[in-house]
Amino acid sequence: MARPFLPPRWFVRSAWKTHKVVLRATNDRGLRPPTPGRCGIMRLITTGRRSGEPRAVVLCYIEDGDRLVTLAMNGWDPADPAWWLNLKARPEATVDLATGSRPVLAAQATGDERERLWTALHDYSGYGDLDAFAMRRGRETSVVLLAPGHD
Repeated sequence: MARPFLPPRWFVRSAWKTHKVVLRATNDRGLRPPTPGRCGIMRLITTGRRSGEPRAVVLCYIEDGDRLVTLAMNGWDPADPAWWLNLKARPEATVDLATGSRPVLAAQATGDERERLWTALHDYSGYGDLDAFAMRRGRETSVVLLAPGHD
């Protein structure tokens, strides 16, 4: 079986950085909720684990009840993305959505819940061929839950 096409990591990272700039320039008009077959776009603001400074990243997400679900995939690189390392150190964060901002508390999905959400993510564009890309990482990709936090 042929390996699925995966753009170079520099391209994936550049695309997300460009999206971040576009959001800033358009007053967040690129943020969107998920719709059937299409992942939503959110901005996640974490606290840097070393710097203590706010760090923002643009991510695809789906909803699971009142929780948001995303993948800690780092452009399918084997290393965890910095935002996920930040959340592991300090799980309190903020998300900017098309409907406004809200505090969240991050956790990692495990066991049957992870499998259920991993399967659900297959129904959304924006992630590509999840299983084939995940195999290229050489280890399990974390499914990240962002539950409503406290103000």
